[in-house]
Amino acid sequence: MTVTLADVAARARVSPATVSRVLNGNYPVAASTRERVLRAVDELDYVLNGPASSLAAAASDLVGILVNDIADPFFGIMAGAAQTAIGDAGTGRAGGEKLAVVCNTGGSPERELMYLTLLQRQRAAAVVVTGGALEDPQHIAALTTKLTKLTDAGTRVVLCGRPPMPGDAVTATLTFDNRGGARRLTEHLLSLGHRRIGYVAGPAERTTTRHRLEGHREALAAAGLPAGPDADRLVAHGSYTRTSGYEATRELLSRDPSLTAVVAANDTVALGACAALREAGLRIPDDVSVAGFDDLPFSLDAVPSLTTVRLPLHEAGVRAGRLAMGADAPPLGGVATIRGDLMLRASTAPPRA
Repeated sequence: MTVTLADVAARARVSPATVSRVLNGNYPVAASTRERVLRAVDELDYVLNGPASSLAAAASDLVGILVNDIADPFFGIMAGAAQTAIGDAGTGRAGGEKLAVVCNTGGSPERELMYLTLLQRQRAAAVVVTGGALEDPQHIAALTTKLTKLTDAGTRVVLCGRPPMPGDAVTATLTFDNRGGARRLTEHLLSLGHRRIGYVAGPAERTTTRHRLEGHREALAAAGLPAGPDADRLVAHGSYTRTSGYEATRELLSRDPSLTAVVAANDTVALGACAALREAGLRIPDDVSVAGFDDLPFSLDAVPSLTTVRLPLHEAGVRAGRLAMGADAPPLGGVATIRGDLMLRASTAPPRA
């Protein structure tokens, strides 16, 4: 049975004109109404059922790139590289470039699904989803369903910097070895002689946070350092921001003033950690060593320059863009794990005597 615009309107309890406005994005609609309409589109498979199924996703010149925060260099570098690669490798219906649109979710799972629904409605040729995933079973199930629908309709779906999804929900996955990189970073500090190491983690509900913290703890366990409550006292969670790094480091210092090193969830967090340490009258690395993650562009110019794990964000973005356009073949098994490189710089040194 063919699903019509009127069916969607009835499910969402709005007029067909309102459904049209939401799907075309050409008229202001209340957020709650938009959410209700998009949920009805999802539930009824409006795009995929009936005559609409004959409109292959690849007929569109649109490519969507989803990021958590476009102002964060981690996402900006990947998105910019993917957008350029899509333009270089993609050919639209009229022989020109594909239109690559960056969708900023703000880390909201609801907005992530909303953008995917809109891209599905526009029959996007490809979708690139960047960054760590939210560890919520309900959202994972909804995301898997949505990505599977896109893939089944002919849209190429590429994950960049995310762990693999279950089943055949995506075309290809480029996942970062966050766990291995964090382990090598903490092993470096341990090799210098550090034993009281604070860890400023990201949001507890994100895969990137969990994997990096697991790598850190694996290194501590291998060195015979205690786990359990004592180890937990040296971990503080927050967002991936400078402010969070500053506040979490102050909290860690209050818990244990004898810290000799701080590992930050990323380089931006590390800058906040450095500010908190200096405010406390501590020198870096003379009194406390500091390490970050990602090797963002400012890391080399920080004072002192920041020891970190370099993730090839630009290269990963380029590869994701080419995969999205079918210019590169998917990796064997559909998943490629990208290793990070340890960058040793001036912010880490042996602990004070």
